[in-house]
Amino acid sequence: MKEVGEKKFSKVGLYIFLSLSTILSVFPFYWMFVIGSNTNAEVSKIPPALIPGSNFVENAMKVFERINFFGSLFNSFIISTAITVSVLFFCSLAGFAFSKIDFKGKEFFFIFLLATMMIPPQLGLIPTFMIITWLDWVDTLQAVIVPGMVNAFGVFWMRQYITSSIPNDLIEAAKIDGCSNFRIYWNIILPAIKPGLATLGIVTFMNAWNDFLWPLVVLKDKSSHTIQIALRTLNDAYTTDYPMVLAGTFMATIPILIVFLIFNKQFIAGITEGAVKS
Repeated sequence: MKEVGEKKFSKVGLYIFLSLSTILSVFPFYWMFVIGSNTNAEVSKIPPALIPGSNFVENAMKVFERINFFGSLFNSFIISTAITVSVLFFCSLAGFAFSKIDFKGKEFFFIFLLATMMIPPQLGLIPTFMIITWLDWVDTLQAVIVPGMVNAFGVFWMRQYITSSIPNDLIEAAKIDGCSNFRIYWNIILPAIKPGLATLGIVTFMNAWNDFLWPLVVLKDKSSHTIQIALRTLNDAYTTDYPMVLAGTFMATIPILIVFLIFNKQFIAGITEGAVKS
């Protein structure tokens, strides 16, 4: 009986912990909506308003008047989608090569790839901008898409995932049947690593969507602005309409939540798969 009671207590404690974690995770989005649906005067009160107001539509209309919200949202969607698709393809292809194909210098190149992860991306701003200028890509979406088409973390993640989830015997059997390396990758590897692809895809999409520094450097024209750059222009030089800014930020967050809700099962499967392998 004592054991049963202890198990019930541990379950109750777990549910309480998960409930508190959920509340803490959801609260920032709720707080964004609360501020975005009130006025500056209500937000500035002490204590501030804690329940949603009735001004969200009005604040949203101010956002639409100040910036090309849907145009910037579309630019962010194009950039994030293109970067995500290219990262999934190139990183999974490179991960397959590093995990299942033997070639000269494989270990050296993989270690060199990992070493690049220790270099702050800010150090590459000037040389990358010089290349983009030479290609005459300033104020174009490809200036943001092309530099992000592959990354070291994605290659590392896919290499580790493929190594742990695809047995070498399966690859050898496919080679005996006459499959080329690319056919093995396309017909055997890709269908088997969908959870890993979903995890990398969500992380890549969120990073591309929230990227601010590099788009700020190369996208000067308003027609090419991403949503993050457009939201920045909502701040005035002397005053800031916080409800308007937060209303725009809340609306810009919705696409990321939709993407996560669509792929959350695969994301969780990709994160936890290593924990359930024997």
